[in-house]
Amino acid sequence: MEFSSPVVTLDVRGHVATLWLDRPEARNALGSAFWRDLPGAAAAVASDPHIRVLVIAAKGPHFTVGLDLKEFGGSFIGGESDASSASTNAKSYEAIRCMQQAVTSIADLAVPVIAAVHGYCIGGGVDLISACDVRLASSDAVFSVREAKVAIVADLGTLQRLPRIVGAGHVAELALTGKDIDAARAAAIGLVNSLHGTSGDEVLLAAYELASEIAANSPVAVRGTKAVLAANDGRTVNEGLDFVARWNTMYLHSNDLREAMTAFLERRPPVFNGD
Repeated sequence: MEFSSPVVTLDVRGHVATLWLDRPEARNALGSAFWRDLPGAAAAVASDPHIRVLVIAAKGPHFTVGLDLKEFGGSFIGGESDASSASTNAKSYEAIRCMQQAVTSIADLAVPVIAAVHGYCIGGGVDLISACDVRLASSDAVFSVREAKVAIVADLGTLQRLPRIVGAGHVAELALTGKDIDAARAAAIGLVNSLHGTSGDEVLLAAYELASEIAANSPVAVRGTKAVLAANDGRTVNEGLDFVARWNTMYLHSNDLREAMTAFLERRPPVFNGD
């Protein structure tokens, strides 16, 4: 697995990879380098067959303060240019779609993704964690779908993915007001699964414990479970049942299943190889 970036780093230990937001001096503001490099990091994870779980965490006191307005602010204000409005609009559309795809590259990973959030998780940060499978937070975490406060419609996935995580009324309140909510409120509405301590270190430890628990299971079954859960979107219950029946027809008779049955009979923990 080869990947390098000035703003996001990958660390792999055993079967668990960590994707670090690594721009602490800017409170992990999401600039052009982040949107450019995030798909590359996702591709590196996808290409490594030994990785079974990805944890997304951040260095410094905050997860992220969201879009880097110092970098992108000028493009919102506009200025003198010889380009036509049509050309300018086309470039804006392409830029939005590229950033959307960066977030989608995380959602599309076959392995489970756990977000470990501390400090601020603002704007684009909520887009990012909404693309994860599980979200954990420290008690100092603050969340905000901030875009309405800066005259933007959230456009990188929050309005599409968050309603599948929390109730529609909560989504509307957060998106229409742009208000901050604390970690306790985030947990109460189901935005995060659970709260862990008062610092990034504590929530990261909890994320690794959960990742290890997942990684100990059959990778075939874990990836299949994630795929089936995703396939339920837009399907009836019967269609979802047919999908999982077809999935297990293809993958049920794995060496991992044989190992699980053998370990049960031998009264020992199974050791899965993912084949």
